[in-house]
Amino acid sequence: MVSSTEYGSHTWELLLRVDHQHEDVEKEFLLQVTGDLHVGGLMLKLVEQIKIAQDWSDYAFWWEQKKCWLLKTHWTLDKCGVQADAKLIFTTQHKMLRLRLPNMKTVRLKVSFSSMVFRAVSDICKMLNIRRSEELSLLKQSEGTLKKKKKKDKNSKEPATEDILNLCNSPVSSGLPANPGLYSKTMTPIYDPVSGSPASSTITWFSDGSSTEQNCSILALSHPNCSPETLAEMYQPRTLADKAKLNAGWLDSSRSLMEQGVLEEDQLLLRFKYYTFFDLNPKYDAVRINQIYEQARWAILLEEIDCTEEEMLIFAALQAYHVSKLSLSSETQDSTCESEVDEVEAALSNLEVTLEGGNKSNILEDITDIPKLADNLKLVRPKKLALKAIKTYWFVFRDTSISYFKNKESAQGEPIEKLNLKGCEVVPDVNVAAKKFGIKLLIPVADGMNEVYLRCDNEDQYARWMAACVLASKGRTMADSSYQPEVQKILSFLQMKNWTLCSQTASEPENVDMKPECFVSPRYTKKFKSKQLTARILEAHQNVSQMSLVEAKLRFIQAWQSLPEFGLSYYIVRFKGSKKDDVLGVSYNRLIRIDMATGDPITTWRFSNMKQWNVNWEIRQVAIEFDQNVSIAFTCLSADCKIIHEYIGGYIFLSTRSKDHNETLDEELFHKLTGGQE
Repeated sequence: MVSSTEYGSHTWELLLRVDHQHEDVEKEFLLQVTGDLHVGGLMLKLVEQIKIAQDWSDYAFWWEQKKCWLLKTHWTLDKCGVQADAKLIFTTQHKMLRLRLPNMKTVRLKVSFSSMVFRAVSDICKMLNIRRSEELSLLKQSEGTLKKKKKKDKNSKEPATEDILNLCNSPVSSGLPANPGLYSKTMTPIYDPVSGSPASSTITWFSDGSSTEQNCSILALSHPNCSPETLAEMYQPRTLADKAKLNAGWLDSSRSLMEQGVLEEDQLLLRFKYYTFFDLNPKYDAVRINQIYEQARWAILLEEIDCTEEEMLIFAALQAYHVSKLSLSSETQDSTCESEVDEVEAALSNLEVTLEGGNKSNILEDITDIPKLADNLKLVRPKKLALKAIKTYWFVFRDTSISYFKNKESAQGEPIEKLNLKGCEVVPDVNVAAKKFGIKLLIPVADGMNEVYLRCDNEDQYARWMAACVLASKGRTMADSSYQPEVQKILSFLQMKNWTLCSQTASEPENVDMKPECFVSPRYTKKFKSKQLTARILEAHQNVSQMSLVEAKLRFIQAWQSLPEFGLSYYIVRFKGSKKDDVLGVSYNRLIRIDMATGDPITTWRFSNMKQWNVNWEIRQVAIEFDQNVSIAFTCLSADCKIIHEYIGGYIFLSTRSKDHNETLDEELFHKLTGGQE
C-alpha cells in the first residue's frame, strides 16, 4: 500500500517541445513533474533546462491535443487536467500573420495568437490607425470562393508577385501595449483634404517612426483599379447561395486565432463585419473612410450587392473621378483647406447608420404635433397574368401608417385601406432618366409579405414619401429629427443620378485616359461597348466633378448605403417545421427570411421587437422570441450557427455605443451577448 503523502509527491515525466530558432539547441525536453506544480513553475523549470539567454516573456504553453493555451500560470497541472500523455508546446504568443485589407492590399504584421479575436482585431486596428475596431473582424476565405482562382492559376504561365506591406516593427505588433491616448479628445489632428491622409501630428499618437507614417498614408489612399482581366478572375457570386459562401468563414470573436486553426504566416481577410459605421470623422478616420470605401467598391465591382445600371454609372463616375484626381494629388498634397473639412463634416450627418437611434437635434422637435403627408399618388397592385392595376388615390401618411381614399374630399371618412408600415421592407424603384419614382413596400402579414407599389410624380414628392416610409419601417415618425436629413440624403442621391449629356463631355474622353471596364462590374462590360461606357460615365461624372476626394469617397459610401441590399449578410438555413431551405439575411436592425429560388422576402423580424434569443448547442439550433408571441427557430446549413448568434449579439452590442471619443469598449458585455455557452 502507498501512503497518501507518498502518492501526492509522486513525480511523472512530461515531454515538452520548445518552439525556438536556435538550430544547435535541442527542441524537446523531458521533465520530472508533479500534479501540484503550477504552470508558471513548469515554465521556470523548462527555461532553466534550455539554457538560452533570451527574453521568454512572450512564450506560453500550447496544448496541442486540446487546442488551448495554458495562460493561467497560477493553476496547477492537476487543475488544468495535464497528464503524462499531454503534448505541450512552449511557443510565442505573438506570431506573424498576413491580412488582406478591404482595398485588396496585403499587410504582414505580428498579432497575438493567444488573445481572443475581438482583442486581436482591436490591436490590429490600432496598428493600422482605424478607429471603432468593433465594426471589423477576421474572415477565413471559404474554399468555394477560391476555386475559380485556382483554375485560373493553373493556366497562367508566370506566378503573380504581390506587394506585401510589412508592419512587423510597430509597437503593438511587437507585443507592447498600445498608447491609450490614441483616440483622446486632446488630439489636434491635421487633416489633408486632398489625399485624405492623416498628417504627421496624428501619426505620433501611436508611433514615432517615419515608416509608419508612410504606411498609414498608403492605407488612406485609393489605388488605381485592377484590369478587367484580373477582375474577371476574382470570385463573383451569382446566386444567393453563392453570396452565403462569402459569410461562412467569420472567426469566433470569443476564441483565439490558434484555437481556430490559424497558423503563423496564414492569410486572413480583415473586413467590416458590422455595417454600422459610427462616428465617422475625416479628421481622425482617413484610413477607416478609405477602407470602407474600398470594401463598398469591391462589393459593387464583384456584384456581391445588386444595383441598377443608373446606380452603377454613378459608382463608376465617383471611381473614375478618384483616379483622375489621384494623378494630381502629388502636386497638391501639401495644401490644406479647413472649409473643405467643414463641408465633409456637414455631409457626415447623412452617413451614420445606427441601430434604431442616432437622434441629435433638440427634443422639442419630437414632442410637437406629428407632421403628416397628404398627396395624390398612384397605387400599383400586381395582378395575375402579368397585368398591373394602376389607379390614383388620395394618400395620407400619419404616424407610421399610410391610409388612402378615393379622393381628397372623402379623406374625412373611412379609408379604403390603412397600411401599417412598422417592420416592413422599403425598396426604391427609381429610374431618374425615365422619370420613374416608385416605392415598393413589402408589408408583413400573417402568411408572408403583402406587396404594395406607390408611384410619385417627381423627385421632391418621392424624397418626402420615401423618407417617411423608411422611418416608419423602423417605428419612427416624421417628427423624428432624422426625417429632414433623410429627405436631403435621398434628394442628393437623385441629383447625382440626374445628368444630361452636354457639349463639354464630348471632348473629355481625349483628355482622360479612362478604361471604363475597370469601373463597372463584368455584367455591364458585356452589355456595352467601351466607347458607350466612357460616354455614359462622363455624363454621370458631371454631377460629382466639383467634390473633394474625401467627399467623393463619402458620397460613394452614402450611395452604397442607399442600395436595398446594403448591410445584408446571407446564410442558408432550415426553419423549424419547414421542408425546404431558405436564405436568412442578417442586417443591422432586422432578420429577413428570403425565398432561395426567387430571392423575394417572405418575412421580416426587427431586432427592436426581439425579447430574447438562445442557441441549443447540442442540435445547433437558434431560437428567437419576438413580441406578440412570435417565435422562430432554425438551423444554419452554410455556416456554424455561432456566426449568426454572434451577428445578432454584435449588432445589439453596437447599438449601445455613445458618441464619446474617450469611451472604452465594454468587452465583457460584448462577450456576454455574443459568446454563447457551448
